[in-house]
Amino acid sequence: MIRIIFFLVVVFALGLGFAWLADRPGELVVTFQGYEYQVSLMVAAVAVTAIVAAVMILWWLVKAIWTSPYTISRYFRIRRRDRGYQALSTGMIAAGSGDAALARTKNREAAKLIRADQEPLIHLLDAQTSLLEGDHDAARRKFEAMLDDPELRLLGLRGLYLEAERLGDRAAARHYAGRAAEAAPQLGWAADATLEEAAGRGDWDEALRLLDAAKAARRLDKGSVERKRAVVLTAKAMSILDRDPTAARNAALEANRLAPDLVPASVTAARALFRLNDIKKGAKILEAAWKIEAHPEIADLYVHARPGDASHDRLARARRLESLRQNHPESSLAVARAALDAGELAEARAAAEAAIRMQPREGAYLVLADVEEAETGDEGKVRQLLARAVRAPRDPAWVADGVVSERWAPVSPVTGRIDAFEWRVPMERVGQLIEDDASPRKTAAAPAIAAPVARLAPKDSPVRRGAGTASS
Repeated sequence: MIRIIFFLVVVFALGLGFAWLADRPGELVVTFQGYEYQVSLMVAAVAVTAIVAAVMILWWLVKAIWTSPYTISRYFRIRRRDRGYQALSTGMIAAGSGDAALARTKNREAAKLIRADQEPLIHLLDAQTSLLEGDHDAARRKFEAMLDDPELRLLGLRGLYLEAERLGDRAAARHYAGRAAEAAPQLGWAADATLEEAAGRGDWDEALRLLDAAKAARRLDKGSVERKRAVVLTAKAMSILDRDPTAARNAALEANRLAPDLVPASVTAARALFRLNDIKKGAKILEAAWKIEAHPEIADLYVHARPGDASHDRLARARRLESLRQNHPESSLAVARAALDAGELAEARAAAEAAIRMQPREGAYLVLADVEEAETGDEGKVRQLLARAVRAPRDPAWVADGVVSERWAPVSPVTGRIDAFEWRVPMERVGQLIEDDASPRKTAAAPAIAAPVARLAPKDSPVRRGAGTASS
């Protein structure tokens, strides 16, 4: 656009110049070797313009002829490069769609047309093609070769990290992630992996430092950083509770402030406060957490806040929890257990039956079985209740990546992911899905399916105890 405007301005200026000369007649006289040449100014101006144009055209022709070998070579070089990039693009699409044969063909074609040191994607396509072909050793060699090139180093580290994750070599994976994080702290995958590695080995101070760096780099949103920080602080408090209750209290209180719904943070903070004889503040924290989520760990710690309390004092505390969360199965179960310990069997039975009405599950039947045994000693009714417990839905537990645990942990034992454990009902026992009038074929197939589920249940869990009692 600018060139067009410039051309129009030049033409307009020439037109004005010739018009100005036409309005002002004059002659140009040139004397050369005794001869006198006389022309008008208009003719002289036209002649000069024509000579300049002719010289420019002649110069362009000479330049074009002189540079023609380079121009022709450049044309074929660009055409070759375009063909190479077209082959590379097709190969990347083929690799993404899983067509290993086409990806390998296009990789070879692109390697012939484009130098690998000019286009790093050729190395990536080569490595991805090897992965598609199942040649993981060749892919690892290609990724390792990339480490020598500063431009490709991060790509090679990423590939080696993924390969180590595939093989389950978490130590090697964290090593490659650590190198990548040192070279480029903004890489999310590397920062997350180093954070999980620090948490996995229990280096909570390092994990907190990495979280602060992620927050400063704005790589994670504020909510995610605060949640993970609360988890790490809780884990730190749990690890130092026995040797330094004061530091554990400070860490757990900060975690509780960042994530009030994180039950382990509330429980750990209260436990540290109880160690420091601050019963009142610890109880307030548990009461606030109980209002958010009625959790059995909160109830157990709250009821046993004072080790020397009588059983009726513990029952009074359980009633206090029930008043904070009425018509909740955990509240009724807390009262039932405390009443059973205090010998108030009628109240214990009423609370256990209320819990069953609200949520008929395994733990409620087990408590009612204990009440029945203590009150009547009727073994038949006890066995009946234990059998119902086995068939009832399971109690909530800490679950992470298919692993069921009786205790909360900051990281998953399978993937190393932070804040992986959730308080929820584990996968139902397969036996519950089989109808009472199931065919022999279904009944015979059930144990083979249910075996992996039983493997996940803790050895001393109520499920195993109840099942063993019922079978006896």
